[in-house]
Amino acid sequence: MRTEIKEFETKVIEIMQRTDDVKSFRFAVSDDIDFKPGQFFMVTIKINGQEATKHFSFSNSPTEKGYVEFTKRITNSEFSQALDRLKVGDWARLKMPYGLFTFEGEYENIAFLAGGIGITPVRSICKYACDRKLSADMILIYGNKTERDIVFREDFLAMEAENKNMRIVYTVDNPIDKKTWNGRTGFITVEMIREDISDYSDRVFYICGPPKMVDYLSALLSEELKIPKERMKVEQFSGYI
Repeated sequence: MRTEIKEFETKVIEIMQRTDDVKSFRFAVSDDIDFKPGQFFMVTIKINGQEATKHFSFSNSPTEKGYVEFTKRITNSEFSQALDRLKVGDWARLKMPYGLFTFEGEYENIAFLAGGIGITPVRSICKYACDRKLSADMILIYGNKTERDIVFREDFLAMEAENKNMRIVYTVDNPIDKKTWNGRTGFITVEMIREDISDYSDRVFYICGPPKMVDYLSALLSEELKIPKERMKVEQFSGYI
């Protein structure tokens, strides 16, 4: 059954600094607004009096009521700089929901491969799974440049402690402090997947991040690990400037 698309005006109700250059933006919504974990929505704001629209994945779960949230790395683009100037109370228009990168308990075993800000729909799905107490076994390998770039780290620590079926593996390109960093180092590789997801052949994979990373990991799963296409769900963060 197709979810009804709704469009409405709203206001910013909270802005949170997640890392040095990543912010979450929350907008007020009524209780009848519904979406699936992992979907995305259209956000319209005003830039110098003119309306501008971009799409963003939900970073909150449908179980977190009263608001919808997206999370973005702030860059030098015009839209990104306009977001950085947003204040609580500012106007926005939202249109939602869209997308098929979803999970509501359909599979027994899943694995997430995420990079950078591509973690946002994964956070939505994992929070939903915890709140709904889904029995699915979930493993996440999450790659970043450094440990300071890990978004939602505290959230995932809390979810991992709450949900015995969830395990998270962090890997960074260049640890800031090699003595204290206890995660993995380097890009996500086939060896890393084999070691951290030993039952990979029994899992459905969700891959999210920059297009080059998604293409690389999709090919790796298909060619090296022989994962069929129908057991891979991908989301490319191509327009997130």
